[in-house]
Amino acid sequence: MEKQGRADIGCYRPQTVGGIIMSQDIDIRENELLRLFPDAFNEMLKDRTTEQNIFWACDSYKSRGKGYGFFESITVEKITGKDNELVIRPRSVKQSEEQQQRTKDKAEVFTPCWVCNAQNNLVDDAWFGAAGVFNNEFVDEDGIHRWTPTEGIIKFASNGAKTWKKYVSSTRMEITCGEAPYLVSRYDTTDGTPIPLEMRIGLLDRKLRVINERTKTEKSWKEQCINAIKSIYGYEWQGDNLLIARENILYTIKDYYLSKFKETPDVEFMREAAVIVSWNIWQMDGLTFGLPGYTVKEQEDNPESLFSSETYDDDFSPNERLCRIMDWEKGETQTFKSLISKK
Repeated sequence: MEKQGRADIGCYRPQTVGGIIMSQDIDIRENELLRLFPDAFNEMLKDRTTEQNIFWACDSYKSRGKGYGFFESITVEKITGKDNELVIRPRSVKQSEEQQQRTKDKAEVFTPCWVCNAQNNLVDDAWFGAAGVFNNEFVDEDGIHRWTPTEGIIKFASNGAKTWKKYVSSTRMEITCGEAPYLVSRYDTTDGTPIPLEMRIGLLDRKLRVINERTKTEKSWKEQCINAIKSIYGYEWQGDNLLIARENILYTIKDYYLSKFKETPDVEFMREAAVIVSWNIWQMDGLTFGLPGYTVKEQEDNPESLFSSETYDDDFSPNERLCRIMDWEKGETQTFKSLISKK
């Protein structure tokens, strides 16, 4: 049997850029996030469908008392401060009993980074029409899956059909994204091993690598980074996973900026990035295309729907429960369900 593996663990050591240590702690501390980027933090807690906050959508925290129930909102106060700074934690550092319970309740199983890399490589193989653009996979003598990043800058066709800017803006999506390991790869979500920048394999990581290689000014870097963020999407049921996914994306942006410019990005840029992330990485039940835990009333012309017509006595109308995403080109919102129906 082949063993699950990852990149050469000898590469996993703290990275320092311009005297600043990059974020190698896989558990992003909400206290730190609030201190560094307070406006961005507030934006990342928002649910854009309801214009309220995302909610827990699980019972993992109900023992903490009022404010931590299934339908209650995740707020700054509930996850920061001396008493609450360790409330939100990645799956790999949770107690094994909690991991098992969440697997049982919500079929929560995370994917090893080598699998994410292999599948992301297939996406890029199709886009580029060539294999091994970003890295080359191999299995070592112990049966462990690893990869070696390609050297030099990523090459694009000279005929202009598929330019680096088109790659940066090409749409990518991770369904039921958990902590978003396919989009960004700060660490292996199965065991918590941090991954240094040059070894990262996420879909956004690849776009940001290209941006770091191709841009020369901070202005152009920011413009292309915004395009890259607008091009990635993902949804998740559980509120804590969703927040971690959003945080992982924000800190990935920070890491690539730090690598390029040897300083931390400004708070206004990070707020702008967080607004986009809060739209593109959203809370949703993938079966109903609505808010988790709420039954979405189907249209009357679809009587054979698998979904119940029952509605809950809450503040949302049936249509409001259908999750909305932003069409960035048109500058208008639409329900995700309508987008799926068109496809």
